[in-house]
Amino acid sequence: MSADGQGRHHWFDDEAGPVVRPYAMTRGRTTSAAQHRLDLIAVVVAEPHADDPEADASLAPEHVDIAGLCQDAPRSVAELAADLDLPIGVVRVLVGDLVDAGLVHVNRPVPPAELPDENILRDVISGLRAL
Repeated sequence: MSADGQGRHHWFDDEAGPVVRPYAMTRGRTTSAAQHRLDLIAVVVAEPHADDPEADASLAPEHVDIAGLCQDAPRSVAELAADLDLPIGVVRVLVGDLVDAGLVHVNRPVPPAELPDENILRDVISGLRAL
């Protein structure tokens, strides 16, 4: 924190830009209220019927940024973290908040255990070729 000539304090560093600790963005939380577990490749999609996030005074600017990015196009959690230059843990908490608020929903990837067995797919392909 630096002070200008008039004794006012600035919460930024000229070279680094604004200095806000990640825990301040999440209000000290490491998980969202509903314990949403989000993979890096989970896709966040804006709800089409959702209200304007900028009009919601309870949302932080980072919430609004995430909702805005997802309105443009669905994005993975990893893409959101990269686009906003935020730690992945912070993005997970913020996305969980947006899910709870009904502004976005998350499409989770199919777990590998639920994917079809590769041998079954090869057998199907072989069967189709035999026709």
